[in-house]
Amino acid sequence: MATEIRSTTWVNTNHPAPAQKPPVTEVGLIGWLRANLFSSVGNTILTLITLVVLYFIVSGLVRWALGAFWQPIWENRKLFAVGLYPAAQLWQPAAVLVMVSTLFGLSAGRWGSIMRNLGVGLGGLLLLFAIIPIGMEAQLVMAASLALLLAGYFVGVRVPIASGWLALGWVISLPLTFILLGGGINLPGLGLRWQFAPLVEVNLWGGLMLTMLLAVVGITLSFPIGVLLALGRRSRLPVIKWFCIGYIELIRGVPLITLLFMGMTMLPLFLPAGWGNPSLLVRAMTAITLFSAAYLAENVRGGLQAIPKGQYEAADALGLSTFDSLRFIILPQALTKVIPAIVGQFIGLFKDTSLASLVGLLELVAIGKAVIQQPEWLGTPGGIAREVYVFIALVFFVFSYGMSFASRKLESKLGFGKRQ
Repeated sequence: MATEIRSTTWVNTNHPAPAQKPPVTEVGLIGWLRANLFSSVGNTILTLITLVVLYFIVSGLVRWALGAFWQPIWENRKLFAVGLYPAAQLWQPAAVLVMVSTLFGLSAGRWGSIMRNLGVGLGGLLLLFAIIPIGMEAQLVMAASLALLLAGYFVGVRVPIASGWLALGWVISLPLTFILLGGGINLPGLGLRWQFAPLVEVNLWGGLMLTMLLAVVGITLSFPIGVLLALGRRSRLPVIKWFCIGYIELIRGVPLITLLFMGMTMLPLFLPAGWGNPSLLVRAMTAITLFSAAYLAENVRGGLQAIPKGQYEAADALGLSTFDSLRFIILPQALTKVIPAIVGQFIGLFKDTSLASLVGLLELVAIGKAVIQQPEWLGTPGGIAREVYVFIALVFFVFSYGMSFASRKLESKLGFGKRQ
């Protein structure tokens, strides 16, 4: 009889085999490069072509930047900052910067989130200008603003400031900015005239200061108007609905430059006779605000249409009034759904302020054109147009990217834009 011999293999589970390290080519920088840039023959070819193209682009830009003529920008830094604003009264824009820095610090400490990101960006700019030798007085202002920004942040973190008071501070800061920059109040049409310093006409305001004013006023005023237009377009009252539809479609059907020229010539026709002629700045702000509000209304309407019908029914079941349901349930959800579209509209508005140069305002682009035409630079080989416009483009990029970055951080905190 054949004897069957069976072998039994015993596995000792109490002492498992030691885990081996993954291959060097699968982890770390080498692993990332292999997985993302050299995962196949096609990806390897595309990566190499891209590297060659980037090399020529970056090396060319670096060579040009190192050999470019940046002196006109440095010598005209005051023009780029505040335009023709009187040098003896630069303490007034400095006071506005100090006020805004303090509010940013308090808001970052109290509200966090997007305000903290914007505050970090502002702090970085203040630190940069406090270090660069732009002048002792200007550096002291930047350093003081940075100190107040940090102090406001720590106060906002430790002191329970009511959000309503902080919001009121931001609301008051806008008209206070115009009072500080103007040296007082000068509204002869309304019989208001008061000054604490020599009055500075708005045609002397310019540079980045004017660009920021146009953008901030446009964003601040167009947002509530756009929300009201979006709600009005969905209203059941025919008069309100068709007025909002007509306004939105009419404004969106014409370019911004057309509205700017119309504002320059036709705005006084819609004002009471005793108000006089508004300044070029007021006319440009009105045109920019009305233009942006129409586009913003459509963005908000898209968010309202994305709200399920059940949310409205739930608000009715809770016995909420129409105003309360919009305030606490509908609008918060609608606005969070269209954050990218709203921020994109604000970035576009910030860049569209450059069109104000076509109607006589000395904003950043207009200052750049004036610097290019200065007699002392006309004989420069190759001119200085490239340096000036690159500098202006960098300024617009910094502020636009800052808004975009803060928007992404806000979306991330709210949990939107992520797959579940």
